[in-house]
Amino acid sequence: MDTVSSLSNHKESDDHASSSQAWIIFKDLLKHPLGATGFTILLFVVMTAIFSPYLVSVDPVAVDFNAIQQPPGSDYILGTDEIGRSMWSRIVYGSRVALKIILFSIGGALIIGTTIGLISGYAGGRVDMVIMRIMDGLLAFPPLVLALGIIAILGPDLINATIAIMVVNIPSFARLVRGAVLTVREQDYVLAIRALGASPFRIMRYHLLPNVVGNIIVFASLRASTALITEASLSFLGLGVQPPTPSWGYMIAIGMNYWDYWWMSFFPGLAIFITILGFNLFGDALRDVIDPHLRDSTRK
Repeated sequence: MDTVSSLSNHKESDDHASSSQAWIIFKDLLKHPLGATGFTILLFVVMTAIFSPYLVSVDPVAVDFNAIQQPPGSDYILGTDEIGRSMWSRIVYGSRVALKIILFSIGGALIIGTTIGLISGYAGGRVDMVIMRIMDGLLAFPPLVLALGIIAILGPDLINATIAIMVVNIPSFARLVRGAVLTVREQDYVLAIRALGASPFRIMRYHLLPNVVGNIIVFASLRASTALITEASLSFLGLGVQPPTPSWGYMIAIGMNYWDYWWMSFFPGLAIFITILGFNLFGDALRDVIDPHLRDSTRK
């Protein structure tokens, strides 16, 4: 048992090195052209969401019937909507809604999916078969169709839309982690620790999870853009965020009814495009930096 402790302590001592390794990865990421661009875009979106009360002078739900569908100008920089609400205020506050849904849906899917994948990959046998058949069943549905089904059961609102998007993403995280665990669990040091009596929880926590966390982070950054698209689609259909809460997808849906007032759909669509671009650039660069095979290939 002392041997088990020494092996585990040796692995735990890597936690100090992991923080410096994370800093090295971050610096490499900023040196990457796509990474720097993606990080800058995401930083801009996050700062906009955090400081939104200081960036607008008009309440995003305030109605002004004397300024209905005003074009972009000095009074309203991005114009107004069909009932005179400031498009700038609604887009700025819409960033809060978008990031909140991404954070909680992808964060929840990451935690639950990673846990399921670790258990399935480590346990193997019937446990693995049952869990993966359930995940395959969920993956058989197109993501938007599955999200619509969940919304139909729970009802349309912000929280239920977040839950629906989270459930849609859980199987993908579970499969990713399970595949990585199946490879790592057969390595010699894991077999040795298992033979010496280490508990399954300790093996998964200290020896399997650290080896798959890089892939999880990269995958999460890429799935964030998908989550935003799903939320926008649900809100566009009237099944996501409900008015008067500002939602980019719902703003596009309303703008589609007023083709002559192009700014009502153009600016929310531009906000979605910029945010998705930021996540995709950041995720691609993070994958290039973390994946040693890609890094080696770029050096040759």
